[in-house]
Amino acid sequence: LYLWRPKYRRRGAGFARRCSKSCRKRDTLAILSSLTQIARMPSLDPTDVALLTTLQRDAHITSEKLGDLLNLSASQVGRRRQRLEAEGYIESYRARLDARKLGLSVQAFVSVQMATHAPDQVATFTRLLKTSRQVVSVWTLTGDADYLLRVYCEDLSALNRLIHEQLLPNAAVARVQSQIVMNQLKSDAPLPV
Repeated sequence: LYLWRPKYRRRGAGFARRCSKSCRKRDTLAILSSLTQIARMPSLDPTDVALLTTLQRDAHITSEKLGDLLNLSASQVGRRRQRLEAEGYIESYRARLDARKLGLSVQAFVSVQMATHAPDQVATFTRLLKTSRQVVSVWTLTGDADYLLRVYCEDLSALNRLIHEQLLPNAAVARVQSQIVMNQLKSDAPLPV
């Protein structure tokens, strides 16, 4: 980081001119703040971190714009992006959809406590979770609940059917508790790179 800063200062004026007015201050501050965390990512250099930070906010940004932002050529940005994809830092690119416009007006978190942890029954239960369209995320937890599910349903009746017709009839499930989201104050934010 110390070696990179003087280089950044030398190109600061040109870097700022190339950024559009709307992104200059915000993007520069975000990039600089992410550089402080590089010590925990030894295989990434400051430019890689800046690239990842920018792609998390806008995966459709062109290589030319990224090059202007990072003071690199479009081909250098493309090679870095391919390397980060190959090394697994970038898993995929996705579109974020509006659940309400798609008719999914109920979002809920469902805690599941298992009655048994027998491998065959757990495998059956996890297969059920992976194939259920309403279940969009699943986490295993410590504490009372064994699983936490994030679900989207059309209405409360659909949530009730999911719980009473799919989850509770499973022999491995002992208890289910649901919490319905009233308002989402912060959507899934980028990772703190």
